[in-house]
Amino acid sequence: MRNTFVKTLVKLAETDSRIFVITPDLGFSVLEEFEEKYPDRFLNVGIAEANAVSIAAGLALSGKIVYVYSIIPFVIMRPFEQIRVDVAYMNTNVRLVGVGAGVTYGPAGATHHAIEDIALMRALPNMTVFAPSDPYEVERITEESINYQGPIYFRLPKKGEPIISNSKNEIRLGKANYIKKNIESEIAILFTSNASDLALDVEDKLLKEGYCSDLVSMHTIKPFDHAALAEILKTKKHIFTIEEHNVIGGLGSVVSEYIAESIYNPVFKRFALPDEYSHYVGSQSYIRDKFGLTAQNITTTILELL
Repeated sequence: MRNTFVKTLVKLAETDSRIFVITPDLGFSVLEEFEEKYPDRFLNVGIAEANAVSIAAGLALSGKIVYVYSIIPFVIMRPFEQIRVDVAYMNTNVRLVGVGAGVTYGPAGATHHAIEDIALMRALPNMTVFAPSDPYEVERITEESINYQGPIYFRLPKKGEPIISNSKNEIRLGKANYIKKNIESEIAILFTSNASDLALDVEDKLLKEGYCSDLVSMHTIKPFDHAALAEILKTKKHIFTIEEHNVIGGLGSVVSEYIAESIYNPVFKRFALPDEYSHYVGSQSYIRDKFGLTAQNITTTILELL
């Protein structure tokens, strides 16, 4: 998805001179094309994440549209105060582009994992939180982001995820993306970001057991598509969320908060990473397995609830 993001941005920059890219010394093998084509609009500020965010805010206040690109912990956690004050509070047109959702950077250890980022970003007033599930969503929202007012956080995986969206679907910030829809189904699986492979696998396993389900990509965590969720709750008796994020503060929290204040009472279950850091070092699938975030475990639990 990061390659789709950069290719789309390079194309947009051909006709929009407002677009700038800043990196705190990361993005090698990804950002070179933008740097070569638009050297006057590309800044590598070195390993100085807080400065990167403040420079971006300054450029945005002068009319530029600025994308700050790095690994998630370095673009979100390290410069959090600058994001809060210079970006969110000032409501600037800065786009924070974080790569490596969840435990994508598994072998690098907990310092490089991104399990708290959605919770942090959705707690900031004015911040839009975009967590795409496939390259098609990335392309459409990158295009929309050019004229979008206010800051955006992009949560990007980097494992070459396939396109799962229907090209006829309208992809907009704050609008749910139905991957599969079945009127007769009483089950809805809502997922976000790099949990798409888990969601698709679970849906397939349930189908083999005789249960069909809606499959919905909730690519925008904030502003959330509460209207779509309300429609789902009207027609579905069983709601499940899947995400590669801390069980606290992510997609599951958004949905449960809405249900708690609604008139609906579905069977509801969150599937996410537990509220603990990983002391395991290994691949993404290895760490998922260690924490029980696997399609088989999720399917088994759903079948028990059904």
